Amino acid sequence: MLSSRNRMRRSADFSHTVRSGARSGRRNLVLYAAASQPDQPSAFGFIVSKAVGNAVTRNLVKRRLREIAARILEEYPRGLSVVVRALPPSGGADFSALTKDFRKAFSTVVSKAGPAVLPDEQKGSAE
Repeated sequence: MLSSRNRMRRSADFSHTVRSGARSGRRNLVLYAAASQPDQPSAFGFIVSKAVGNAVTRNLVKRRLREIAARILEEYPRGLSVVVRALPPSGGADFSALTKDFRKAFSTVVSKAGPAVLPDEQKGSAE
């Protein structure tokens, strides 16, 4: 489960990450990531519009995305702000499809964002 300290809630945080962060799109989602303060915990924000489906479907998609984010948070515990925008096909996608798209998009934006957001064990190999 994604803890409250790792959730993005303020509109300004969403805007900053989307405008200044690296972007990667897949069939089911678009992911934006930006480096934040290295001493701050990583934060994830989710945008799931009505185009995804009814309230039940949207909430299911959000729960799935939060679970995937919690798993990724173990690898990137600090210094990263991420916004995930669910696209309409995500309403019909299963957990494995969302996980695959999320991980591919995440690896792309982390490589675009540069070594500032790499985990400590990978920083040595990136430099």
